[in-house]
Amino acid sequence: MILLHGSEKIVERPSLAGGKAFNDYGCGFYCTREEETAREWACKNDTNGFVNRYEWREDNMRVLHLDDPEHTVLEWMAILLQNRIFRVSSAIARQTREYIVDRFSIDTGEYDAIVGYRADDSYFLFAQDFLDNAISLQDLGKALKLGELGVQTVLVSERAFEQLTFLGAEPVDRSEYYHRFAERDNRARRTYREMREKNWSGAFARGQVFAIDILREEMKSDDPRLR
Repeated sequence: MILLHGSEKIVERPSLAGGKAFNDYGCGFYCTREEETAREWACKNDTNGFVNRYEWREDNMRVLHLDDPEHTVLEWMAILLQNRIFRVSSAIARQTREYIVDRFSIDTGEYDAIVGYRADDSYFLFAQDFLDNAISLQDLGKALKLGELGVQTVLVSERAFEQLTFLGAEPVDRSEYYHRFAERDNRARRTYREMREKNWSGAFARGQVFAIDILREEMKSDDPRLR
């Protein structure tokens, strides 16, 4: 498998110790398989950057595919809630957060890599609104596909890094790709606002599931309403 890492610098020897604890899936090396996405990530701070290219041997790797239909959005949320800093605006939101983490968490320590939605920027806003009962679970699922913000592959074990080989790096010009990065994110936010305004009227009457419903009814991962 070819993995790409967009960065302001060339990263010949990535390491697990070099990751940040408060990223989406915790400490790890965050990559994508999409060339254009990697180029945009390389310039996201409005600087020139590099697309670092690697070969990763996936054989015998334990990979958690959070984008697989067997997993619910709440399992993605549970991991996010444990790693990212969330603003909790009410006691209900705080209780909901604790419930989701308690009932839907996956032990990521059993895996070498995680594949799932990225939560930076727009996606993080969507998750925050769900926790605040501003959008339903169904709308959260739709929001994750807005703007094609991408799925990331994150290496999270020393075993995974042992199978990673640096192939080279290509420079990326900020004058083209920072604009693309900003526009993709703005488009996702804009489309999300339109969807939220359109769907909010009568949302409760349509039987959609909100965070408070999950808490109040003590829903579990096998509840068909969560899929």
